[in-house]
Amino acid sequence: MRILFALLISLSFYMSSDGHSPEEKAVLAAHAKYYAARTDRDFATMVSMESKTGVYETYSDGSFHKPGRTWSLEDYESNFPVGTSNVYFAEANKVANGAYYVRFYYEGVNGENNAPYRTRVTETWVKEMGSWKRKTSHFSSAAYGGVHQTSKSDFED
Repeated sequence: MRILFALLISLSFYMSSDGHSPEEKAVLAAHAKYYAARTDRDFATMVSMESKTGVYETYSDGSFHKPGRTWSLEDYESNFPVGTSNVYFAEANKVANGAYYVRFYYEGVNGENNAPYRTRVTETWVKEMGSWKRKTSHFSSAAYGGVHQTSKSDFED
């Protein structure tokens, strides 16, 4: 009985009352910080939170998968779409030590013509050098509205 009690006490330190581990909360906090930076057009923060070995992306416009790419501050400044979008219902699930699967809805208004945007997103976040970094993103269009706004870099080799 004492062993069971000790196990329950130790698990209570690992899991908080909402059922999320401290590591899962850290991943979701990193995710929230990254998407706040997108909203604020804080490209330096975005670059710092992406994998140093590149990010593999698939956009919701039907284009081919994008190869692993390391985005620079200049890349974002010249190619980032105009508009605002918000994250809804973000969830994180551990898939391996140092790797989490994150899924959420992303919607808002994009482009100069204020086109509505709604997409489902799945991402992989990995721990690199002690920090959580975005490694993959897959955007797939949801019920209505526009999808990925094509940028100049979509056509570059």
